[in-house]
Amino acid sequence: MNSFEVRGGKKLSGTIVPQGAKNEALQILSAVLLTPEEVTIGNIPDIVDVNLLIELLADIGVSVTRVDRHTAIFKADHVNIDYLHSAEFRKKSGRLRGSVMLAGPLLARFKMAYIPKPGGDKIGRRRLDTHIIGFEKLGARFDYNPEDGFFRLDASNLRGAYMLLDEPSVTGTANIVMAAVMAKGTTTLYNAACEPYLQQLCKMLNRMGAKISGVGSNMLVIEGVDSLGGTRHEMLPDMIEVGSFIGLAAMTQSNIRIKGAGIDHLGIIPDKFKQLGIAMVFEGDDIVIPEQEVYEIQTFLDGSVLTISDHPWPGFTPDLLSIVLVTATQARGSVLIHQKMFESRLFFVDKLIDMGAQIILCDPHRAAVIGLARDQRLRGITMSSPDIRAGVSLLIAALSAEGKSTIQNIEQIDRGYQYIDERLLALGADIKRI
Repeated sequence: MNSFEVRGGKKLSGTIVPQGAKNEALQILSAVLLTPEEVTIGNIPDIVDVNLLIELLADIGVSVTRVDRHTAIFKADHVNIDYLHSAEFRKKSGRLRGSVMLAGPLLARFKMAYIPKPGGDKIGRRRLDTHIIGFEKLGARFDYNPEDGFFRLDASNLRGAYMLLDEPSVTGTANIVMAAVMAKGTTTLYNAACEPYLQQLCKMLNRMGAKISGVGSNMLVIEGVDSLGGTRHEMLPDMIEVGSFIGLAAMTQSNIRIKGAGIDHLGIIPDKFKQLGIAMVFEGDDIVIPEQEVYEIQTFLDGSVLTISDHPWPGFTPDLLSIVLVTATQARGSVLIHQKMFESRLFFVDKLIDMGAQIILCDPHRAAVIGLARDQRLRGITMSSPDIRAGVSLLIAALSAEGKSTIQNIEQIDRGYQYIDERLLALGADIKRI
């Protein structure tokens, strides 16, 4: 098991480029199964979760030609359906929650699929009801085997349907869209997710010959087609990395330029960090975070304590609440962090408290942060990364803390952030992979 050894308290400077979007990649890569023609994908993030999905595609029989580490050509003209029955597929797909995204395109094109019990982060229950119910409404049948934790889906005759999703799940919406693009008739998805990454998927599918309208809204109308063709697609910059680098710059009192941040696709993310008092300058598609001695958390207009919570797009993404929380520990003022979606995502705050942060964990969903305004520096400790976003939050805390910190279980961080130690070293960080 690898660890990061970090000696904090150093100001960083320089330019950093965000990777391709992880959450977009898992959808886009799964969509290559919808056509036997070539699909070229660029700006692929070179991270564990994405590389594992590419391995799975190759195992299924998809031809994968790596132009470089961030560009690949996929051709799904010899897919081996029998591999889905294998123990190897069950084991490998069970390690990656993103493997659930293979079900929609497999149902659409091959009329059958397997969904493993969700893997990935330890951040609470991550149910599959939206996926399964959506597939059922399109005409699929499923059986669950409790012994191996797999759902088997059969769909010999997918037909369009009207459905009101019980939650605007991004992966659920994407999976149902991919299943519906080749169903007979029209499918209407109401209360659909409308995140930029879902919009990217819909635009890619339309270039392949799908007929999807309402892209960017919470109601998608999909007219089924007989087949789809090849295309080329470029990933957006990862908005979660952009937010992470904003928090990193503020916590370490650094001057950092985030190059090619995809500002038009960030929604209210910059505004939420501005509510923490963080200054930023937009230059073209770059975000410059100037060095700040102190940043002060705003209050609501009536003077009450600011609350920052997650909400479906265009609300604030839950993946950045951990970053906002750690960034607030060195601000001046107080903020209530309300994580609605996952009941275990705030449990990492015990490590921040051990580092000297003033945080009250109210319950599994809420934490009150009292900013130290740099009057008291965080101190380095040994800790373990419980999930991707908490891991990077602890890394940001370690980079701002006095003394040496050791972060264990960094495989979780590597799942979502490519070459993070090398990119931080280029900014002047004192970080070592051990």
